[in-house]
Order: sequence, then structure tokens, then C-alpha cells
Amino acid sequence: MNGKKKNETKQDGYLHIKEENMMKWVGYWRKNPQKFVTDYLGMNLFLYQKILMYMMGKIDFFMYIAARGQGKSYLIAIFCIVRSILYPSSNIILASGTRGQASKIITEKIVSLYNNYPAVRYEIGDIKNIKNSINDTSVTFPNGSKIQAVTSNDNARGLRGNILVVDEFRLVKKDVVDKILKPMLNVNRHPAFMDLPEYKDVPTEENKELYISSAWYKTNWIWDSFKDFVKKMIKNQNTFVVDLPYQLSIKHKLLSQDRVMQQRSAENMDQTGFAMEYEALFVGENDKAYYKLAPLNKIRTINKTFMPPTDMEFIENKARSNPKKLSNLKRIDNSEIRLVALDIALMGGNKNVKNDTSAFTCFRLIKDGDEYRRDIVYLESIQQSIATEDLAIRLKQLYYDFEADYVVMDANGNGLGVFDACCRVLYDKNRDTEYPAWACVNDQATNERNKTDGLKMVYTVKANAQFNHEIAVQLKTVIENGKLRLPMNDIEKREELVSEGGFVKKSAEEQHRDLYAYQQASALVNELVNLEYDIRDGGYIRIHEVGSTTKDRYSSIAYGNYYANEFEKKLKDNYSDKDLLNYLMM
Repeated sequence: MNGKKKNETKQDGYLHIKEENMMKWVGYWRKNPQKFVTDYLGMNLFLYQKILMYMMGKIDFFMYIAARGQGKSYLIAIFCIVRSILYPSSNIILASGTRGQASKIITEKIVSLYNNYPAVRYEIGDIKNIKNSINDTSVTFPNGSKIQAVTSNDNARGLRGNILVVDEFRLVKKDVVDKILKPMLNVNRHPAFMDLPEYKDVPTEENKELYISSAWYKTNWIWDSFKDFVKKMIKNQNTFVVDLPYQLSIKHKLLSQDRVMQQRSAENMDQTGFAMEYEALFVGENDKAYYKLAPLNKIRTINKTFMPPTDMEFIENKARSNPKKLSNLKRIDNSEIRLVALDIALMGGNKNVKNDTSAFTCFRLIKDGDEYRRDIVYLESIQQSIATEDLAIRLKQLYYDFEADYVVMDANGNGLGVFDACCRVLYDKNRDTEYPAWACVNDQATNERNKTDGLKMVYTVKANAQFNHEIAVQLKTVIENGKLRLPMNDIEKREELVSEGGFVKKSAEEQHRDLYAYQQASALVNELVNLEYDIRDGGYIRIHEVGSTTKDRYSSIAYGNYYANEFEKKLKDNYSDKDLLNYLMM
């Protein structure tokens, strides 16, 4: 009997020592979570990932601005797992611009770690503990910890957590962060042992806020938040912020130099987009810019754009017994007016050499009382050199595809040659279609020079100092009063398409087509905020390029907006006449 008690005492002592040793290891790993990742989970981390993991564990207010290719979602997933294991009963909230993006950290990254690392499988247990449904995307641990993805909107109100991780927080509104996400942290983690008398003086464990994102515009709230984090970090106020560019990704072979250079020169990537996505730089407007970034970003609200048919789609539709209209945008009513504006260049250009490009802009003029709202639903630029007749054919393609009413173009210089081509019947060999001759709607002398009796649908502009002043001021006015609307940011649109499902399965060409108008709108905004202005004799404003910047998209949209104003003047006159008539008949 005594021997049995001795064995039990010996065993109890062994278990006590084992528990003490385990708690020492837990204490060590809590202070060094990067070591826990390698020692226990068996994962390899790069030096920068070890540093970030250490700071995520040490600091309560953490911000990481990352370039593409640094595996930030992967790092978030690892941190959430580590925290859940080392701190039982943790409740981690994963938020993002869309619930789909936050859910992917669980459904893709954590599931991948579960499948590839035995220690992760052991700690999570049954795969059923990883849930993925419409109402519940979460990971539940046997020790009481939980990781859950939430929607960054009112539907998330009332949830509670100890750790808040906001991925791509540049896409989350500040009000949502302040009024919905942060209040989730009003309850601290409270392990059962904290209720024991001997722990009554132990301070409460602080909750954590972690913000991870690519860089964004300086007009967005995250720029002020970034600067605030920097100031607090300098003052050692339990805050950490880091900004890591693409060179780090190249160093660790997460990206190749060739791939980065290809992206930099890609047609759909401008310098501003590259600066934010790869160089991790926050971007603002030129100090001398006439057009400011804040009002431009405010009017980027259109989430459905015009998508021109391909030549193959056109041919297949033409072969149908009853061809359908190919425009994906129906007219609101008969009062809607559609314009295609064109700024003309024939030599082409690129990002490194200052050359012009031809730029198309498709307008929908939507009647709103005695005014017209101007919706820009499609933009297109041609950067390579193009023959006069080929540019005229592309213009006619867009005109008929868009079911437009009028065309606006500059009839000076190269524009005169394109206008002359438009005044002829043109054969489109790619579509096996003939387009009728056009004529000018506002300059009979131009028609007489061409001896054309074509369809009157071309509004020609001939720039001079006064005209250039007027289009600059008019464009700024409709931007600032919200009468002009642009497609939403292409990065936000991509997140939206990904969350809806099916987008990532499309080919690169299909994805490019889906996002093209939104990317062109971003290029327009970046072009506008980098143009400078001066005031010439007579008080006329002159908009001009600096360095390798161009103003082709600006000219195109400014021409179209000028003609929209002409329509609006007529509309206001009609309303005035009706008001006068109604007054006289009283």
C-alpha cells in the first residue's frame, strides 16, 4: 500500500514538473511567437516574417503596409493559429473590405496549413472544426479559442473578440472601423484561473488591433492613421508600424525582378498604381494640380460599366436570324443621350517616353430635372501607333456598339484626318461590316470642305486659349458638384468580383476585360492629379503635362463634358420656356 502511495506521489511529482516545464515553454513562446512557429508548428519563416510575428505578439497596436508578393494573408493565418493555441479562449475577429476576403484566410490559408502541418491538425482537431457557410466561416479550437471571419458592415454589430485583424483595411470605411469593428474589443480575454484569489492583482490582458494592407491614396483615412501610428511608435506608445516595398519580395524570391518589370510596363498599370501596389507608397496629387484627388475619389461610384463586344461576339451576333443589341447597358428612357468623345493621337506612346495616346470616353447623359448627370461608363486608350482610317473604324465600332447618339472630337491637326475618314463609308474587315459616312453637326464649312452629306452626328471642337480655359473650369465644376460620375476603383471592383465568386476561375484575358474600364478610370484619375496649371494672359487657365505625363484622357473627357453642357443649356432653356408659358396661362 505504501509502495502504491509512493508511486502515486512520484507520478504526481513528475506530472507537476512536466506541467511546470510546459508553462515555462508557453511563457517563452508567448514572448517569442516566431520561435513557436518554427519549434512547434514546424514552419520556416523568412527574417522579416519572424520580426513581424514577434511584433504582432508584443505590440497591441500593429500596422503593416505590404507590397504585393509578401504573403501577408499567409502571415495573418499563422498568427491567428499561434495566438489561438498559446492563449486558450481567445476570440479572434478577421475583417476585411469584403467578408469573402476575410473568409479566404480561413478557407484557403488556414485549411492549407491544416493539411500540410501535423501540429496544426492536432491543435484544431477534426476538420469539421473549420466551418465555411454563408453565416459562419470560423475555426474552433478544443481549448476554447475561435477565429471567425466577419463582414465589415452593420451585420457584424454585437460580436465580441479579443484580437481584431483587419486585412486590406484601406477598403474598409473609417466609420465601420470606429463604430463597428473596434467596439468588438470591449471584452477582454478572461481565463478561469484569473478568478482565483492568488491572481486578483494580475493586470488584465490587453486586446490587440492589427491592420494590414497595401498602400493607398493620401486622401483616404488610412494615410492619417499611418502617420498617427508612426508618431506613437516614435514615442514608444505600444504601437508598431512598418512599410515594406517589393524589393523585399524579390530578395526572398517571392517575386522575380522580370515579373515586377513586366507589371510595371503593362498597359493596365500606371505609375500611381505601381507606387501603391509594389512600392508600398501612399499617393497624393501634385501640389500644383488643378484637379484634386479627394473630389475625384468621391465620384467613383459606378459599379457597372459598358463592355464592348469582341469582334467574334459581333460576328456571331450578326449571323443570328434575329440579331440582338450588344450593349450591356439599356437606356434609362428616351431622354438619355449617349456620347463618344475622342482625343486623337496617331504616333502612340508608352510610360517611359512622353508621347500621346488616343483616348475614347463613353458618356451617358441622364436627365435630372433641368440638368444632365454625366456617367462615364467606358474609357479606352490606344498606346500603339495607328493609321488614321483604323482609328476612325475603331471610333465607329464603339459608336454603334454603345448605341451612341453623337461623337465629340478635335478637328485640328491629326483630328482633321480622322474626321475626314469618318466622312467616308468605311469597311471593317475584322467584322465584315460597312459603316456609313458621317458629317459634322455644328460646322457646315467643315462638311462643305469634305463634300459630305453623311449622317450628322459629329460635334467638332477646335481648341484655342479660351476654349481650353472653359473645358478645364467646366470639368472641375462637375467633378466638385458630383454631377460627373466615374467607375469605382479597380482594386475595390476586383475585391467585389472575387467575393461574388467565379472571377478567379476566369482566364487572364477575361479578368482583364472585366476590369478594363475601372483600370482606365484609375489611370484617368492619376493623370488628372498629375497635370499642372498656370494662368496665361487674359486670365485663361492652361492645363499642361509635366515630365512624361500625358493629358489625353483629360482632353477626351473634357471635350465630352463640354458638349454635355451644350445639351444642358438647351434643356434649361426648354424648362425656362415651359415655366414662362405656365406663368402666362395662370
